[in-house]
Amino acid sequence: MIVLVPVYRPGDRLPPLVGDLKDALPGADVLVVDDGSGPAADAVLRAARARGATVLRRRVNRGKGVVLRTGFRYAATRHPGRDVVCVDADGQHSVPDVCRVAERMRVTGAPTLGVREFEGEVPARSRFGNAATRVAFRLATGRDVRDTQTGLRAYPAALLGWLGTLPGDRFEYEMTVLLRLARAGLPVEQVEIATHYHGDNAGSHFSALADSVRIYRPLVASALARLTGRSAVDGVPAAAVTTSSRTSAARTR
Repeated sequence: MIVLVPVYRPGDRLPPLVGDLKDALPGADVLVVDDGSGPAADAVLRAARARGATVLRRRVNRGKGVVLRTGFRYAATRHPGRDVVCVDADGQHSVPDVCRVAERMRVTGAPTLGVREFEGEVPARSRFGNAATRVAFRLATGRDVRDTQTGLRAYPAALLGWLGTLPGDRFEYEMTVLLRLARAGLPVEQVEIATHYHGDNAGSHFSALADSVRIYRPLVASALARLTGRSAVDGVPAAAVTTSSRTSAARTR
């Protein structure tokens, strides 16, 4: 298992997160990919490396989609055959929830999401944004995904090469992944996780206007593709289709 942690201007939570993940997932490698944070992040990233993480650094800030693709390509090349679970570094994902999502993916062989409950003290923009994209995703695909914007996601090794080819440089990339999986008819597991926000989610680098536009663009394109009956498979690896099809009975429970 590879634990992929995309970061931009990471805070002090990153090094202990690396240590906790290494302790909770024996044999797992933690891969931190930095999105051009610059010298200000040197100390935190050195501390993460000291805790056992492999740290890759991009010189220029390009966005979360670019960082995720970088991580997927690295994992597929350097660690072929190993699954990947993606974890945000801002403290939203507890280590026990990470383990549960990774285990569901391991058992079913299907891409798996950690879906937040959105209960309690949740920032209004997060609650509204998720509700709106959930409705839009259902209209575009016919699928009900309870948390389309979650960063806690586990992917089987067979999908990594394909994931490295999908478009989207910023937060829209994660939406594109879900849309392509839905259009290919692949099952997507959903595991309920706790919702943790720190300081009204002040650590988030999500732009409410610009990134929302980017996220809705592929949703609209997918809805149009559904209406016009365009090809659904989009180059998903045959091995992944075969593996995931065997797990369709194990979908969200």
